[in-house]
Amino acid sequence: METPHRQPGRLQHFPISFFAMVMGLSGLTIGWEKAQMVLALDLGITPWLIGVTSTLFIVLMLLYTAKLALYRHAVIQELRHPVKLNFFPTISISLLLLSIAFLPVMNDVSRALWMAGTALHLVFTLYVVNVWIHHEHFQVHHMNPAWFIPAVGNVLVPVAGVPLGYQDISWFFFSTGMLFWLILMTIIFYRVLFHHPIEERLMPTLFILIAPPAVGFIAYSRLVGELDAFARVLYFIGLFLTLLLFTQANRFLKLGFFLSWWAYSFPLAAIGIASLLMFERTGQDIYRYLGLGLVTLLTGIVALLLARTAIAVRRNGICVPGH
Repeated sequence: METPHRQPGRLQHFPISFFAMVMGLSGLTIGWEKAQMVLALDLGITPWLIGVTSTLFIVLMLLYTAKLALYRHAVIQELRHPVKLNFFPTISISLLLLSIAFLPVMNDVSRALWMAGTALHLVFTLYVVNVWIHHEHFQVHHMNPAWFIPAVGNVLVPVAGVPLGYQDISWFFFSTGMLFWLILMTIIFYRVLFHHPIEERLMPTLFILIAPPAVGFIAYSRLVGELDAFARVLYFIGLFLTLLLFTQANRFLKLGFFLSWWAYSFPLAAIGIASLLMFERTGQDIYRYLGLGLVTLLTGIVALLLARTAIAVRRNGICVPGH
């Protein structure tokens, strides 16, 4: 008698941040695509990785659509929440990442995903920025690295957009992403240095700081087709932030599990792929070893995240009020 009542309740609290899982798995897929290219190997894992990631995205979309249909007020509350609001663009980012993953294998599917993801991300970006500008309840402690998510999505557009032939559109989104990255980077450091520490459940989102310069490097390299001074600046900013966060590993290892742990995955994928791209552009082996090492580390982390997420779901630690 209890089960039918419990399931709708859990659906009502199904968090939008679940789509960060798709970002992590997409990053893993693209990372291994790049690693196989660098190693001149075909391990036969790409179709499996794409299949698993696509299936997860479809399942999450069905669940969140059901939540929208049955518990519209809960979705509206998330759209008005100062933290959860910034996770809505993970839906459009997931589409963009899937378009990148499909690009080497199915060009038409990649194009359709890219067009849908780009259009949807523009809508999300305009909505989020409008909420930021006209807010009535935001405070400094609401600020955290999750606010970078809309910016990261804009910078992603050129990665598949340029090969698909959308040069000007790609420049538009890249410029928008870089603008908000600079603004938000300044605010987040002000918040971290001069206000209360970020709460424990959001600490993993600090890894998101890596993503804008790392993805920006990949996107900019697509746009200009060469390794110039600005490209190097972007890459080394991303590398420095990675080293900075790795020096704080003990702090992260002591954290209890939250869904925000998935913030570890995509940024590591981004800097790993950026390192492999640096190897292709420079021919220096240090970047190849660094990139392959990061992709290997990412594989272990994603496996751990999948296991911990499954355990949390089974123990009703996720999809509950306040999570």
